[in-house]
Amino acid sequence: MQKTIIVNAHVISPDVDMKDATIVIEGNRIRKVSVGRAAAKASANVTVVDVKGQYVMPGFIDVHTHGALTYDFCDADPKAIFEIAKAKLQEGVTTFLPTTLTVSHEELVTAAKNAKGYDEAGQPYAKVPGIHLEGPFINVKCCGAQNPKYVRKPSVKELKAIAKVYPVRQISYAVEAEGGAKFAKACFSLGVVPSCGHTGAKFQDLMAAYRNGLRHMTHFCNQMTPLHHREIGMVGAGFLVEDLNTEVICDRIHLCDDMLRLVFTRRNLAHVQMITDSLRCSHCKDGYAFEMGGLKVLLKNGEARLVEGNNLAGSTLWMGNGLKNVHDVTGIPLKDLVRCTSWNQAIEQGWGRRLGKVESGYVADLVVINPRTWKPSAVFVDGQQRI
Repeated sequence: MQKTIIVNAHVISPDVDMKDATIVIEGNRIRKVSVGRAAAKASANVTVVDVKGQYVMPGFIDVHTHGALTYDFCDADPKAIFEIAKAKLQEGVTTFLPTTLTVSHEELVTAAKNAKGYDEAGQPYAKVPGIHLEGPFINVKCCGAQNPKYVRKPSVKELKAIAKVYPVRQISYAVEAEGGAKFAKACFSLGVVPSCGHTGAKFQDLMAAYRNGLRHMTHFCNQMTPLHHREIGMVGAGFLVEDLNTEVICDRIHLCDDMLRLVFTRRNLAHVQMITDSLRCSHCKDGYAFEMGGLKVLLKNGEARLVEGNNLAGSTLWMGNGLKNVHDVTGIPLKDLVRCTSWNQAIEQGWGRRLGKVESGYVADLVVINPRTWKPSAVFVDGQQRI
């Protein structure tokens, strides 16, 4: 069995901050994590990687990302998912849920077929265990950068048709829509995590879905009802209902520093998930213009905004930079914050006993982060160094 030994590592894992550590990987699993430099010699079956004191963290899990490198998951081109997966790997993401837009049913089925094609090709870059449908069952008044032309009512039949092509792991929809509360229960029966997003729901609307199992909120604070002293809305629900798993775009654009500080110091970190919500303009330079679900978008000053209306359309964020942003803003130790980049996502998706930690027995999905640049210098997927 192939063995990899990572030496001189600064391990950052949930509740763990271990300097000068050694990580032993056998096959696709971590077999041992210990303090100190173990005697290690390279051979035909042993690879020794000296990371020279850099951070070694669980590979990031991004449950909400649309694209990168000029490609979007909803592109008809089968190449798109490969290029996006390659970009996510460069960001230190080892598992992700490629995320759709509010588009036609035919386009959603094509996206699912392309994900299946990536799977059949052996998933050579970051892993894609399923997809995230953001829409099309959203509130037409809360579209943000989604195209209102394609908004429709929740349909279990449509969800099943897409999931039949490739697994749907998560769906963002407006809980106040007709049948929205019962739709949450139907999602669970199909193995799909229901999430409230692009919503004009009142608190009581959310609680109706909550009673049917819903425990997730899409990009918290963005495109949802704000906090008001006579109707606390979705933002109020995010602070009042502790076990709601709230996605947060930590680019310091979608949420100001004070809101990031409020979220990460007042919410239970076990229920906060960092996401990128990255678009095809991720990895691109300012001035890049593109379309998103038929709507024109321009990347300017690092912000992707609709040409008409100026709504924020997503981000160019890398997960590691989001982690750095929150650490800089809050001062919360990395060993506490790092659960928000992977383990929380893994727990909700049912992978918490094998993904999201640098710990014996866990799958060796790891990212090595340069603490000076916060860029990945190495990435391991299933114990194999892919970067």
